[in-house]
Amino acid sequence: MRLEHLHLVHFKNHAGADLSLGPQVNCFLGDNGSGKTNVLDAVHYLCLCKSYFNPIDAQNIAHNEPFMLVQGDFERLGAQERVSCGVQRGAKKQFKRNEKAYKRLADHVGRFPAVMIAPDDSALIQGGSEMRRKWMDAVISQYDRTYLDALIDVNKALVQRNALLRYFAENRTFDAGMLAPWNARIAPNAAVIAKARKSFIDEFVPEFLSTYAEISGGVEHVGLTLTTQVNEDSQAIESKMLASQDEDRRLRRTTVGVHKDDVVFSLGDHLLKRFGSQGQQKSFLVALRLAQLSFIESATGVKPILLLDDIFDKIDEKRVEALMKRVTNGTFGQVFITDTHLGRIPDMFAATGADVRVFEVRQGEVVPQKARA
Repeated sequence: MRLEHLHLVHFKNHAGADLSLGPQVNCFLGDNGSGKTNVLDAVHYLCLCKSYFNPIDAQNIAHNEPFMLVQGDFERLGAQERVSCGVQRGAKKQFKRNEKAYKRLADHVGRFPAVMIAPDDSALIQGGSEMRRKWMDAVISQYDRTYLDALIDVNKALVQRNALLRYFAENRTFDAGMLAPWNARIAPNAAVIAKARKSFIDEFVPEFLSTYAEISGGVEHVGLTLTTQVNEDSQAIESKMLASQDEDRRLRRTTVGVHKDDVVFSLGDHLLKRFGSQGQQKSFLVALRLAQLSFIESATGVKPILLLDDIFDKIDEKRVEALMKRVTNGTFGQVFITDTHLGRIPDMFAATGADVRVFEVRQGEVVPQKARA
């Protein structure tokens, strides 16, 4: 799969752009704030129905403009497909494939897989468990529709169950019978989620460890472990929810379930968050995303687009070289990269013999440079 053409109108700081893209490596070079990262975010929009950096669609419309449009022409498994996302202020987002609007955005997720590596990924390590659950959900949802449907339903049901718990507290009342239907609705879907997450971690870890060893030179030992309160038995989950009702009532929220899962990142016998250097943490995140890309390809049969945003910050030269070799060894699909240095990335890729297309970005204007091979 590859994105052949990208069209932008009033997207963030891009008044307009029409880009013909290369099949292998596309470099977007420019100063901070020039808009190079926004190009990668536009690709993320087309693939995953949303911005990587700002989930509020209206805030991605250029200032003082009434709408935005992101449109792309893909080649996927030998077929040509057009994907477009239009957002008008005060109106619902319109997302289309081949000029036909989706009834559910969830039906698009996974058809055009993509993986982003960006500085904001540090929140996966430094942030709370919600960040790591979202990462896990994003990976699994790109190849398992049953999981995505179960996740959507559980999240909706949790909102309603938590609202009911708050109602009880505010009105100084309690009715366990009113909670029972929500427990019965959540438990079966939670069991689906629990099973899929366990299977994912079991299969993903070997790929991740291999990738990290390649990037780090094998000098460090890292780990990745799922922690959860529940198993794959829906009746056991419902029983735990029933047993935790007093605590739920006291705290006004659901305290047991898959929404409390976490993924522990470790360096040796210690938490990566506390004992990993910046370079080790960055290498961990790059390996995590590259393994994610390989995993999704194996699961879907489609090579995801790889989006690399300023990933060279805080990575030493040896690890950069290992990453470049991995990106251009023929196992990857289309790659998009940003950097503030005009020559660094093109020169690195030139040494690998990769097909490189270079764009310079200046204050929202994207200017193609001479193609490199």
